Amino acid sequence: MKQVFRSKLAWVFGWAWIVFAAWNAWDLISRGSMPSALIAGAVLGVITVFVGLLALRPAIIPEEGGVRVRNPFRTAYVPWSSVDQVQVSNAIVIVAGDTTVRCWSPQPSARERAKAIRRANKAQASDQRAHDAAAAGRTHADWVAQQLSEMAVLRKRNASGATSMSWSPVAIAGLAVAVALVVVTIALA
Repeated sequence: MKQVFRSKLAWVFGWAWIVFAAWNAWDLISRGSMPSALIAGAVLGVITVFVGLLALRPAIIPEEGGVRVRNPFRTAYVPWSSVDQVQVSNAIVIVAGDTTVRCWSPQPSARERAKAIRRANKAQASDQRAHDAAAAGRTHADWVAQQLSEMAVLRKRNASGATSMSWSPVAIAGLAVAVALVVVTIALA
């Protein structure tokens, strides 16, 4: 099974929204009346496109030859041999030579960072083992960055391809659909 790193909360919210939007679309089609159904449908469609782009699309996908980073509109591929550093600030950042890839998901929130620091302080105060204390001070994003760094070292010989950045045709098409929905709704309403 392919390992994918993403924000679990955003993923759950995104799919919950898709179910909500599908149920509302069915309700608008079966019981709605024009033009209010058209306007509500357009609003629902535009929000659904943005939920898909911002909650469901962002992910970090480790592959055999490198790591693929999906952001809302762009996809980056970095071979393991090119990964120089993986750091975490307010996002996971993969540095590969002159290229810097900022990952949209998973991101450490300020609340999650503060909670991790409190756990680390509590672990040190209770005199737990050093490993437990170090793990207590990490966020999910810190853990993902460590996993990516370890994979880069272990899989360096299996690296394939070149570092690349490209626009996502699916994301661009989704944005075009959202714009078309707004234009059609304004024209017909």
